[in-house]
Amino acid sequence: MPVLNRIADFHAEMTAWRQDLHRHPELAFQEHRTAGIVAEKLRQFGADEVVTGLGGTGVVGVIRGARPGGSIGLRADMDALPITEETGAEYASATPGVMHACGHDGHTTMLLGAARYLAETRNFAGTVHVIFQPAEEMGGGAEVMLKEGLFERFPMDRVFGIHNWPALPAGTFHWREGPLMAAVADIEITITGQGAHGAMPHQGNDPVVIAATLVSALQSIVARNVEPVEAGVVTIGRIEGGHAFNVIPESVSLRGTARWFRPHVGDVLERKVTELATGIASAFGARAEVRFTRMYPATINEEESTRLAARAAAAVAGAERVAELAQPTMGGEDFAFMLNARPGAYLFLGAGRTGSDPGLHHPKFNFNDELLPMGASFFATLAEQLLAKDAP
Repeated sequence: MPVLNRIADFHAEMTAWRQDLHRHPELAFQEHRTAGIVAEKLRQFGADEVVTGLGGTGVVGVIRGARPGGSIGLRADMDALPITEETGAEYASATPGVMHACGHDGHTTMLLGAARYLAETRNFAGTVHVIFQPAEEMGGGAEVMLKEGLFERFPMDRVFGIHNWPALPAGTFHWREGPLMAAVADIEITITGQGAHGAMPHQGNDPVVIAATLVSALQSIVARNVEPVEAGVVTIGRIEGGHAFNVIPESVSLRGTARWFRPHVGDVLERKVTELATGIASAFGARAEVRFTRMYPATINEEESTRLAARAAAAVAGAERVAELAQPTMGGEDFAFMLNARPGAYLFLGAGRTGSDPGLHHPKFNFNDELLPMGASFFATLAEQLLAKDAP
């Protein structure tokens, strides 16, 4: 079964939906317009229930099949990023400093396409819950939805999601049992010394020098404290301090991220970041305040669910275009919270068109609209296979 014909019929409509969402991006927990459009379309499609406001701006649609049976969840994320768009597209973001740089506009559209098809055909037994989640981009919207009773209010046996991936060939599906994406922590360090004139450093205690020493030292954590066969990352991505070229500031702040898969590695990273920051600052006669905030757990695919998802992907794209990922990625994903609560799987859908497409979170990134019927067909096929109408 290739791309479903009925879904291919409204490819142009899905493209228009996606480009409209792209033009009107909304940040985490601010997806009011997006959620309103999603809820309105689900009602138009004939969903049996449409619940709004779960997790702030989340939407859940309930579609019941031809007869009673099991239940699954299909999830898409809706939020954009605080990035200024540089695509030059005629439907480029109309909101300054905000854009869909990760393809969540495409994910939302693909799930809407699947919902339309499933509501029209009802060619399954049981219930499909389509979950439109806010705040994936470091907002933890999945966790918020769970705390507000997502799985209690909408019981489901398994839950699934997909993410477009520009580094992989367009139209290919990629799966992996077990760890797929890393756990994520936010690192915030403030070093406080003593300000002084830049020409008289001996009268102060320079936090800039301390910060520079610390950044280099942090790179030893994974290299010398984590077993070589394990994976870990400590990255400082932002340093701020001072207002003038000739003034030593009172303090400097550093912001970064840590990534890992196995929980004990996360413990090592947290302990060593804290020890190095406080120890180095103290050695220079300054002080350091450290916050190591664990954001998302690792995304772990359940084995049987992964096989079921790969089977559906093969039905849509052909077995030759479905492959196992050789290794996980250190990127993070808050779908991990859902996978911690229910069996399920998360797949990548290749989005690369030329081999030089801008990557995720790039100001020139733009979702590949040719993927829309493939992603929608994957979701719909997965529902029909797992909730087969004619199953005993």
